[in-house]
Amino acid sequence: MFLKLFYTLRTYGVPVTTRELLDLHSALDKGLVNSLNYSRDEMYRLLKLCMVKDERHFDKFDRAMADYFDGVDTLDMDELLSKLSNIPKEWLELKLDPKNLTEEQRRLLKKYGSLEELMKALEERLKEQKERHQGGSKWVGTGGTSPFGAYGDHPEGVRVGGESRKRSAVKVWEQRKYRNLDDDSQLGTRQLQMALRNLRQFARTGSADELDIHETIRKTAEKGLLDIRMQPERRNRVKVLMLFDIGGSMDVHVEGLERLFTAAKNEFKTLEFYYFHNCLYDFVWKDNNRRHSERISTYELLNKYGREYRVIFVGDASMSPYELFSVGGSVEYMNSEAGIVWLKRILSHFDKVAWLNPEHQDYWMYTQTIVEINKLFENNMYPMTLHGIEDMTDYMARG
Repeated sequence: MFLKLFYTLRTYGVPVTTRELLDLHSALDKGLVNSLNYSRDEMYRLLKLCMVKDERHFDKFDRAMADYFDGVDTLDMDELLSKLSNIPKEWLELKLDPKNLTEEQRRLLKKYGSLEELMKALEERLKEQKERHQGGSKWVGTGGTSPFGAYGDHPEGVRVGGESRKRSAVKVWEQRKYRNLDDDSQLGTRQLQMALRNLRQFARTGSADELDIHETIRKTAEKGLLDIRMQPERRNRVKVLMLFDIGGSMDVHVEGLERLFTAAKNEFKTLEFYYFHNCLYDFVWKDNNRRHSERISTYELLNKYGREYRVIFVGDASMSPYELFSVGGSVEYMNSEAGIVWLKRILSHFDKVAWLNPEHQDYWMYTQTIVEINKLFENNMYPMTLHGIEDMTDYMARG
């Protein structure tokens, strides 16, 4: 039993042994999860408890579970439905081909003009709707041109269930599970690390605990007796703070982010990192598995890290304009200040701030928020390519 799971975990790099497999069987025998009538959420938690002994492997475990269960990240559907006035689950199941409109057809659809009006309209729909709708233009449903629901097509709206297709939702009514970046990712080459190496300023600091071979030879030759000389270790004194956009549209870039993250951890002795989603707001987090319970105030970052830190944002900067410019514009909660206000605070506090973008540079001009953030950063947004990273480190190393 669970041999396929065992080998799936091993394939994804989770170091499970027969001991963990026996622990799982023992837990099931003791009835910790009803083996005949269990939810995926219950089984997911039990498997994680029994099979993963080091939190560094949580991301690998999640990827293995997505493979094994074919979609473990959809476990929060019940919570989603309870928030939407008890809409039956079958109302959100797709039974037609997803709607795909031309750009001209999308432009003709009604926009509500503000986030407040959009959310007010959603509230009215939830009060009035009495049945399942599919292919329509008004109600919460599927496969239509309504701004509320899933698998449809609308230039702005609230996605309810389903999966991201056109990336035009201004709110996503679900609790998504984001993955921590895996710092064990193996680089095929050392090119990323070599590109980051431009951002180095070495100095000998601390206690004299390293052998100074050249001075030892010189003094020994002068005296005719062994005269050992010590010196402080030569350290890279550059301090780096990295802020990673995680989840949503960034999922397709995870592999590249992991390579960058690994290179940065190997290259910089003083490296701090935090996560955010889409745009920086009033809090960040260190662990995506605890992002709701262990939030860190962005003000704490401003108070904790001095101006000398080099700050690198890593994200596609692609979002609804509401997320950047509006109070309450976050897709996840009602933020009290617009994202652009927080970006300006970071820029005014630190001497050097840059943005690395994994999206192809040729497409930047077609996304309003990329254009606006690049302008705010005074064109210090760089493509996440070797050449782009070299240009970024050249800028960060100056001054």
